[in-house]
Amino acid sequence: MPAVYCVRAMYGQYTNQFLEGQYAAIGWLNGQDLSQVHDREEIKLRFRQANPAIISNLVIGQQVGQIARFLFDIKPGDYIITPAADTNILHYGQVQTNPYFLGPDDSCPFTQRKRVSWSPNTLRRGVLSIPMQNTMGSSLTVFQISNDSEFFEAIQRPDLASPAVIQQHHDHTEQVLKRLLELDATEFELLIMHLLTAIGFEAQHTGKPHDGGVDVRGQLNVANLARIELIVQVKRYQLNAHISARDIKALRSSIPSGTQGAFITTAKFQPKALDMAIEPGFPRIGTVDGHQLVDLLTEHWATLPQDFKERLQLKVGLILA
Repeated sequence: MPAVYCVRAMYGQYTNQFLEGQYAAIGWLNGQDLSQVHDREEIKLRFRQANPAIISNLVIGQQVGQIARFLFDIKPGDYIITPAADTNILHYGQVQTNPYFLGPDDSCPFTQRKRVSWSPNTLRRGVLSIPMQNTMGSSLTVFQISNDSEFFEAIQRPDLASPAVIQQHHDHTEQVLKRLLELDATEFELLIMHLLTAIGFEAQHTGKPHDGGVDVRGQLNVANLARIELIVQVKRYQLNAHISARDIKALRSSIPSGTQGAFITTAKFQPKALDMAIEPGFPRIGTVDGHQLVDLLTEHWATLPQDFKERLQLKVGLILA
């Protein structure tokens, strides 16, 4: 089974060059042809010679590890994901060749390359599971994606995924969502308030008739470095329901200047709704569908109130009691 890796293009700065040139590339040790290097020790030696000011073994090990991963671990047939400048858009393609070296004539300064057949399709980062989104947030330039079954399912290649893993995940998520649907509207809104509190927000429940679609408000102060004001609409819909662009537009009209929005639901989002949620020139609206909600509850279950755990009859890991 092919492996899946992420190779960043300098925060998306060179993504278009990757796509147009049909390659992925790294920029360490530029000017040196590494295509004939066969072991990490030689990479480490070259790295130390090129960067004498770097003496930390930790830093050297991390950089050499990423170079070796690109040169040795990523093989023809594997898949590469690279984020666009708009990090919500993920491009992907299949590796065609072993590494090769290109001189500095190209508009992309990264000279260690692999030929990649990029798909004309893209993935939305926002529709991936929360663990997968967290993985894509890694600070590394080159790293392996462990949840490859989700990736293959997302690109409609279930033949490359593990059917048992996918089915088990879907079955578990559906069982948990059915438990959530047993809550009444107010209970569900309160659960989301507690979830936001567990994430780190100072949250309060505001849901009431004629509330303009605002059910929960939250404020997140990140170590006095940044502050986020958030208003949240919560919808406890049946599992086959879909949130429309009209629903997103209605919430957007309730978002004050300088505030962000979020739409959290047990259902799914139509593609046009997801587009509208991040439309330029308007307040950003975060979207959390039913599967992602289960991911968040799983991650923060230990810090949620005991009465909700008993009400839902779920144990740590959201195992049915």
